[in-house]
Amino acid sequence: ELVTTICTGCMEVVTTIYPFSAWRCSHIHSAFENSAATCSGVEAAYQALKARGKIDKKYKFIAFGGDGGTYDIGFQSLSGAMERGHEMLYICYDNEGYMNTGIQRSGATPLGAHTNTSQAGTAKPGKEQKHKDLTACMIAHDIPYVAQASVHNIRDLGNKIYKGLHCGGPAFLNVLAPCHRGWRFPVDKGLEMAKLATETNFWPLFEVENGAYKINYKPKEVKPVEEWFKAQARFKHLFNDKNKHIIAENQKWVDIRWNRLLRREAESEEEAKSLAEAGKA
Repeated sequence: ELVTTICTGCMEVVTTIYPFSAWRCSHIHSAFENSAATCSGVEAAYQALKARGKIDKKYKFIAFGGDGGTYDIGFQSLSGAMERGHEMLYICYDNEGYMNTGIQRSGATPLGAHTNTSQAGTAKPGKEQKHKDLTACMIAHDIPYVAQASVHNIRDLGNKIYKGLHCGGPAFLNVLAPCHRGWRFPVDKGLEMAKLATETNFWPLFEVENGAYKINYKPKEVKPVEEWFKAQARFKHLFNDKNKHIIAENQKWVDIRWNRLLRREAESEEEAKSLAEAGKA
């Protein structure tokens, strides 16, 4: 059996148009900031009823939220749920802005991107802060399973959902979900945008299972991040001479994070090897 919760956002709007619902399971729509808190409360109630012998069915719990309701106003409830150790999977669909409420910038919006609250013009060249690394924040909670996925790689996404639901504790999955309206690209290019984000290493596909890092996809030929930017009109102002340094800043940030990820994967492999050798001794 499955129980899902969702906060106000794009997915909630398109799947629960009153009085209809696309959800075919027990489903709760909560406020913008508390999908994780709602899900953790339901999971705690289930554990209590199970301990009293009042429930014998097995239930799994998934909380959903967009980047606005996860990176920003929902971060407190998410952090609390993960720290308390609730057996639930939180899935963030990251479209890098508050797209449902008018394309405002969020903590997930990349450096330099144009939104309706980080407008590119003579005063400012788009958003002035880097994309928040929420996945790293969740890894810091030392929970059993954390991963990044993308809508263009369904097999990888499905595997990670399965692992998150069966890790025996709290799990977090960050999924890149392109928004053609907010990113300003042709509506039929969504999967291409998602794939290009992984080919440039802007959005690496990786997982951290019980502290061990594993990169799930390594591009054979890494493309420069400007190729991803060129495909989206929200970055067009960055190709003016006075703003090109922002592309270079983004590239530097992407390279630092990717190299850090490679090091951590190598360290995890070395640690696993050492433990295996110690076990044989």
